[in-house]
Order: sequence, then C-alpha cells, then structure tokens
Amino acid sequence: MTEVEDKNVRSGIQVIARAAAILRVLKKTQTGLSLGQIAEQVGLPRSTVQRITSALVEENLVISASQGRGLILGPEFGALANAAQYNIVEHCRLLLTELTQKTGETTDLAVMRGIGMVFLDQVPGTHRLTTVSQVGEVFPLTTTANGKACLAALPNDEALKLAQNEWDRNGVTVEVSRFLSELDRVRETGLAYDLDEHSGGVSAIGFAFRDWVGDLHAISVPVPSSRFEKQRNLIERALRETADHIQATFE
Repeated sequence: MTEVEDKNVRSGIQVIARAAAILRVLKKTQTGLSLGQIAEQVGLPRSTVQRITSALVEENLVISASQGRGLILGPEFGALANAAQYNIVEHCRLLLTELTQKTGETTDLAVMRGIGMVFLDQVPGTHRLTTVSQVGEVFPLTTTANGKACLAALPNDEALKLAQNEWDRNGVTVEVSRFLSELDRVRETGLAYDLDEHSGGVSAIGFAFRDWVGDLHAISVPVPSSRFEKQRNLIERALRETADHIQATFE
C-alpha cells in the first residue's frame, strides 16, 4: 500500500468513526438536535458535523425533525435497527429460558420505542397461574417495570419529557419529584418495580440494558401479586445474575 493509499484508508476510517459518534448522539434524543448541539457533544467543528450529517441525510440515516427542531435518526437507521432486533431475540432467548427455569415465572424481553415498551419475546412460566403478553404489544413507560428501568437509563430531562408526554396522553397527574426519586432508586439498585400499577393483580421486576447499537431493552419478570412477596428475593437474585451476563455480552 502506498503512502497516499494508507492516508486515504485512515481518513475513511476517521469519517466512519465520526459518523458513528454523531449517530450515537442522535440516538439519545427524541426531539432533535441542532448542528451546534451535535458538534458540542461529539467534540467536532460545526462545519465537519454539517458535512457528515449531509451525507447521512442523503442515505436517509438522518432526517430533519418536525417543526425545524434540528436532526433526528432517519427511517433507514430504524430499518437497520429492526434487522438487528432478531439477533437480540435470538441472543436473549437462552437467558430468558434460564431465568424462567430459576424462578418458575414468565420472563419478557421488550425494547423501548418512543411512546412505549414493545414486547419482543416471552418465555411462559411453569406455574398454573401465569401472566401472558403478546409479542408486539406496547406497554406504557411510567407504570411498568421494564418501562421505568429504561427511563432510569436516560438523563432526567429526557426521561421526564417522555413520562410527561405519556401522562398528558392519559390525562394523569403525577407528583414529578416522587417519580424522579423512584428513577434514582432504580439507578442505585439496578432494578425497577411495578407493584400493581399497570394491571391489577400483577407485579413485576425488571432491568434495562443497551444492545450493540445502543437501543434500550429490558428484561422483566411479571408475577401474580398473590405470590410476589414470596418470590421477590428469588427473582431479584436471578435478574441480577442475568444482568451480569447481559453486561458482559454488550460491553
């Protein structure tokens, strides 16, 4: 390889790394970022960010947000993420099965998608009385264990924006300080709880993690509330073991 060719290769790698950094920053926003905001977060000149985002826009990996609020991830990025989703289900299936074997309870895998948690997979429990959700079903963020786990993985301002949108849609008034304190507890313990909040008679515990492309997912264990306290310690221990396996995989 000549010196010129080597320089071109290194330049190409640098552009890819910078584009990836920009996409990761945009992945974390739901409302859009300006060129200046992106530049500040990735530590690049605004002119460089503009040049790279223009190329990403041409490929539909980035689009303009509504009402001129900057840039957001485009449909092509979503298509790539959906293709990777199958790998997530396949990868987590064994962990879900092991979790069910340890607890006897149903285990769920869900992904965070804007206005809710979308169920991707489920392994039914072995008890006669179990909880069942349909793959593709969308559950709320603020009243479910998996939703709260994912919200706790976001900065408070982003989490609160998503939560407030959900409360407004449902006409619900919530004490914000109390809700943010709950998210702080989730961050401290690594586990989120739904104690008869989403569905009467059903409680759940869950944790969140990011996949290879940075999307937020959650694994949760829903339990009939009638046996929740009896099973709680066992489920918490099993979930923490599963979380350790997940973390080792996606580090």
